[in-house]
Amino acid sequence: MTMITTRDGTNIFFKDWGPKDGQPIIFSHGWPLSADAWDAQMVFFANQGFRTIAHDRRSHGRSDQVWENNNMDQYADDLGELIEQLDLSDVILVGHSTGGGEVTRYIGRHGTSRVAKVALIGAVPPLMLKTEANPGGLPIDVFDGIRKGTFDNRPQFFKDLTLPFYGYNRPGAVVSEAVRDDFVRQGMNGGLKGLLDSIRAFSESDFNEDLKKFDVPTLVLHGDDDQIVPIGAAALSTVKIVKQAVLKIYEGADHGLTVTHQDRFNTDLLDFINS
Repeated sequence: MTMITTRDGTNIFFKDWGPKDGQPIIFSHGWPLSADAWDAQMVFFANQGFRTIAHDRRSHGRSDQVWENNNMDQYADDLGELIEQLDLSDVILVGHSTGGGEVTRYIGRHGTSRVAKVALIGAVPPLMLKTEANPGGLPIDVFDGIRKGTFDNRPQFFKDLTLPFYGYNRPGAVVSEAVRDDFVRQGMNGGLKGLLDSIRAFSESDFNEDLKKFDVPTLVLHGDDDQIVPIGAAALSTVKIVKQAVLKIYEGADHGLTVTHQDRFNTDLLDFINS
């Protein structure tokens, strides 16, 4: 397997597909998934001449399961080490959900000297948790429920989560049991401790200051029926902060739109990259 080893000794698995001289696109996945969530996008863009890279976040997928440092700052630094060790420049960063937080914190901590463009897809910034300053966020009870479900019966919780994740609980939805099974497979490959830590990372991290440091073209794409990361406190708030952001809303779309709206998403992302 292809790995980098970070400064703290953690092995991070990554895929590296397409021509090595192509402009690099790095895909950062959502919780509790892995790089496998991006396979269709990686093949599509590699066939367009891009170098496509996706990694398993620490304690997810095939990367090391670590006890400590499962937090957003470290996720961002791991992304930075991947970029540095592969000596990448002119990078397009694409982050879905928690991966959108990872990408945002990377820019907050490391800047955009190696970055050409950014795409935030159903992403968690600026802040998921409801606070006095963020009344549109979700109450802590929601995240406590995610923690309890993950700890008590992880495979069943992940299977149940696929229903709102992909909008399969909506009238008329065409449900793919194979997609649901693959979500569980990816989630079960992660380490329980790291996945529990990551819930706090994606729900309680405040990205407002990170977003203020964006100075490259940015696509903010979100489904307006996202039941996991509601659009109001996420995309609609992000575009008020990122001056050069382009907002694209998929009417009626779910959180897992990279799967449920795969071809449309691939085309829209390609158009943004080429614009």
